[in-house]
Amino acid sequence: MTPVIAIFDVGKTNKKRLLFDEQYQVIDEQTETFAEITDEDGDPCEDLDRLISWLRASLADVLANPAFDVRAVNVTTYGASFIHINAVGQPVTPLYNYLKPFPETLHRQFFDTYGGETVVSRKTASPILGMLNSGLQIYRLKYEQPEKLAQVAYCLHLPQFVSFLINKWPVSELTSVGCHTMLWDFDQQQYHQWLTDENVAICLPQLVSSYSAIDTYINNRLIPVGVGLHDSSAALIPYLASFREPFVLLSTGTWCVSMNPFNSSPLTDEELQYDCLCFLTYQGQPVKSSRLFAGYEHEGQTKRLADHFGLPLDAYKLVAFEVDLIHELRARHTVPTGGYEPDKLSSMKGSLFGGRDLDQFTSYTEGYHQLMLDIVAQQLLSTELVLAGSPVRQLFVDGGFGKNPVYMHLLAAAFPNIAVYAASVAQATSLGAALAIHHHWNKQPLPADLIQLKRFENVL
Repeated sequence: MTPVIAIFDVGKTNKKRLLFDEQYQVIDEQTETFAEITDEDGDPCEDLDRLISWLRASLADVLANPAFDVRAVNVTTYGASFIHINAVGQPVTPLYNYLKPFPETLHRQFFDTYGGETVVSRKTASPILGMLNSGLQIYRLKYEQPEKLAQVAYCLHLPQFVSFLINKWPVSELTSVGCHTMLWDFDQQQYHQWLTDENVAICLPQLVSSYSAIDTYINNRLIPVGVGLHDSSAALIPYLASFREPFVLLSTGTWCVSMNPFNSSPLTDEELQYDCLCFLTYQGQPVKSSRLFAGYEHEGQTKRLADHFGLPLDAYKLVAFEVDLIHELRARHTVPTGGYEPDKLSSMKGSLFGGRDLDQFTSYTEGYHQLMLDIVAQQLLSTELVLAGSPVRQLFVDGGFGKNPVYMHLLAAAFPNIAVYAASVAQATSLGAALAIHHHWNKQPLPADLIQLKRFENVL
């Protein structure tokens, strides 16, 4: 039997179970994709019942497999999502989508009460993001559904809820609490006073370190189970373990998150306005970060291109980088509907490509190159926000866009004074969750080759 750690990696789109051996090689991977359902307002949300069923069945499956000796379990999931559970651990509400609109009246009420947007945003290192400020989900529950809040024993962020399903240990954890939640006062290094004033602090369980685990009886075996990590913070762990020279990690997926662990300057009001924030690492250190909704934008616009040209949804995977085509598109400098504002950045708005007339492109390849020009133009602005004033000379791109030659060549051209690398890591987010509890299950030293790098030169 091969000793392994099982990691459950719950993304917005894909739900994965991975097994890592003691050298942190992926030796088994299974992926599921769930259709969304709707909440009581008709807004799309996660199918929580299906998520719970999948987790339990997937864990039982690997424990029953005679090829594997499961020595530990941990979890990583997307953030900005609360599950409110009652005293017997049952969810009281749906798992509300972080893109669900937040009521304007409650928004004004909250900020008028606690000092205004600027003050609260700066103290909590959280841009104003509505439901993406997950603490406001508790505030909303109090004022919109007080009868539901009365049933709540604990409010658990999604990573800790998925972990709770296995270890029955309700906790709060730093990487979830410290990520644009409006829960954590970065000045005081503790929960913000508003939670006590609203009498909802009692709903947040004890705060534990991100590398905590608790021995749990599963199938008559005692197995350490971690407390779960927010996915963006988990993805940073392999890099912090492998590199000492300053770097920025651009973790790409639905969100493209630029994380700079070497920029300790406080967030400014302007940076917060442009969707900068601070994460907390699994060791509790602040990481200045900026976010762009670029993966979501890419998904929507490639579907639009595929429909227009009658090609498969994944046709972009066959598009090679064409230098001459980039020069031609730049020379045209066509302006999309709504104008062009290069000095503005909003991660919640689409790229310029959404306003472009697809009839101006003679081929899918031409249209796709323009899409990537528009996305990288926004990425440049987003990443520069966390680079300012820091000694970084390396940019590592992790995730889907790191495998995209058009994106990577354009990014290298956008940052001519920084070495731009596609980082090849076997499931960086899942690996980070495994490394976080290394000392609970693995007596082997950390491998020296966790990350493979491929440099992209500026060829424009």
